[in-house]
Amino acid sequence: MGRRSIKENKNIYQLSREAEGLTREQASEKMEYISDDRIEKIESEKVVPHPDEVLTMAECYKKSSLPNYYCSNECPIGMKYVPQLELKDLSQITIEVVNSINILSRDKDRLIEIAVDGKITKDELKDFDEIREELDKISASVQTLRMWLEHVALTAED
Repeated sequence: MGRRSIKENKNIYQLSREAEGLTREQASEKMEYISDDRIEKIESEKVVPHPDEVLTMAECYKKSSLPNYYCSNECPIGMKYVPQLELKDLSQITIEVVNSINILSRDKDRLIEIAVDGKITKDELKDFDEIREELDKISASVQTLRMWLEHVALTAED
């Protein structure tokens, strides 16, 4: 039987494992190819996990947000391009998507005006940037929905 951790500043990987009630040894057995030593190194931040390890931990710990956390906080490319998402309930995600679609619907004519000549002039830049921000919100909402669906699938397997 593994010992209980008393470490105060636990990282997301350790918190996720513990939330499933698993010791490192039990988690290692469930994940098959990640040793309990490797889990300890990841949890103590001696090493950064590999993407395939994060995917395996997400499934084992039933924590669909782990891949997004990894990409937005630990992967050099993802840190630049992937927003950190928060797992929300379906109604909140839906409201955010519909709101952004409504805003874009209102602004679609302006986007066409900006894009028609294939160039963005200085006076169009502010409007274009606001439209891009709404598109980014839709993209984040779609990714949040995907994460929510994965969460539902992972937790429904019980």
